[in-house]
Amino acid sequence: MPQVAATEAIERLSQVVADFPQPGVSFRDLTPVFANGPALRLVIDALVEPYAGHFDAVAGVEARGFVLAAAAAYATDLGVVMIRKPGKLPRRVLSEDYDLEYGSTTLQLHPDELPPGSRVLLLDDVLATGGTLAASCSLIEEAGWSVAGISVALEISALGGLSRLPGRDVHSLLVL
Repeated sequence: MPQVAATEAIERLSQVVADFPQPGVSFRDLTPVFANGPALRLVIDALVEPYAGHFDAVAGVEARGFVLAAAAAYATDLGVVMIRKPGKLPRRVLSEDYDLEYGSTTLQLHPDELPPGSRVLLLDDVLATGGTLAASCSLIEEAGWSVAGISVALEISALGGLSRLPGRDVHSLLVL
């Protein structure tokens, strides 16, 4: 039961930070979970377990998604793709603009890092409004790859993020 243990670790170790990144937003900080080795292992195992054998690479969204994706790629002996903010990737990029709960931004990736048709497991720490993950899915597909699934440590259901991901296989460890 990797998910039950991972969920318990997230509930026990994460911290709520009021008014971050702006007034009125309650931010669920998962960095204490990442700092705890056994908890991080539980979370990684639970994130990848539903998709075992069905993905060829792992993608992580800047920045906390990098931690999860790199650990998952290592644990599964696969490669990792970074989905980054503008100006961080040195070669040709694909770009996707999107809105999030407190503004708008752009994400980018290198489209030549995986062979066409690669199945990519997309990981991030939190599913909030769904904009970041929807933009990431668009980038993955524009690169000629497919989204094998989306796995997140925490889903904030009141923000309706799943509605931005219709038809996607989304796995959340903890739903608030």
